Amino acid sequence: MSHVSYAEPPAQGWDIHCHTVFSDGTETPRTLVEQARKLGLHGVAIADHDTAAGWDEATEASEEIGLPLLLGTEITAVDEDVSVHMLAFQYDPSNEHISSMFANTRAARLRRTKRMVERLSQDFPITWDDVLAQVKEGERTTIGRPHIADALVAAGVYETRSDAFADAVSAKSKYYIPTPSPSTHEVIAAVKGAGGVVVAAHAGDPQRNRRLLSDEQLDAMIADGLDGLEVWHRGNPPEQRERLLTIAARHDLLVTGGSDWHGKGKPNGLGENLTDDDTVREILCRGVDLIGRVGSSHAA
Repeated sequence: MSHVSYAEPPAQGWDIHCHTVFSDGTETPRTLVEQARKLGLHGVAIADHDTAAGWDEATEASEEIGLPLLLGTEITAVDEDVSVHMLAFQYDPSNEHISSMFANTRAARLRRTKRMVERLSQDFPITWDDVLAQVKEGERTTIGRPHIADALVAAGVYETRSDAFADAVSAKSKYYIPTPSPSTHEVIAAVKGAGGVVVAAHAGDPQRNRRLLSDEQLDAMIADGLDGLEVWHRGNPPEQRERLLTIAARHDLLVTGGSDWHGKGKPNGLGENLTDDDTVREILCRGVDLIGRVGSSHAA
């Protein structure tokens, strides 16, 4: 079965890369589902950073509004010196290994964010309380740089979150501190151990790293059990899309697309890049059947 049957992004389907207030998005899971329904999407996925805390609310909204839902998480990882985001879908959120990994990453992210605020406070009118004021779901929210950016916007330093990310909150700024993260190989093992499906997100985006994942690094991830590549993403330029499609065809990988929607937090429009129905069906077939099991997601 080949999963690479087209060289252009799907014109209709699912947006399976979306963030909510449970990480760095500005909207609730319910609003995500409502907006996806209004846009005529076939379905949508919640994929907050390093957490499944929003799954229950998203599931309830999906059932009430009548829009199919894929349950996922965007996991922060590292491969040598390359920061990598990985989309994990339909895994068991009660799995002890993956729950522990998320808890450790969020704790490390919190420590790192506080240290960044300490640095920034020397030059900008910002405190840790200002950052916490931007957090919508308390301890269930994965806190990170976007909340610092929002605090700087609230203080009048920048007009938008994107402006802050282009300057003081940038990974290239003197205030930046990287987040200690598990390796891509550890993430793949954890997701597969929890029965899930794992996709490398926006692996061709040159704005995210000084260098991209090499073919050899991707081959190693594929050997570990990587299921797919997110090709249809605004950050992947045409030549990288072609490269990723070639790799996907060679290894018969799933090809996905998503907007990386953050509500008002980014200019990315919901549904601007999509995943076709057949690929979503394959993800559901490979992953864990979570009907009746989502209530345990609070632990993650």
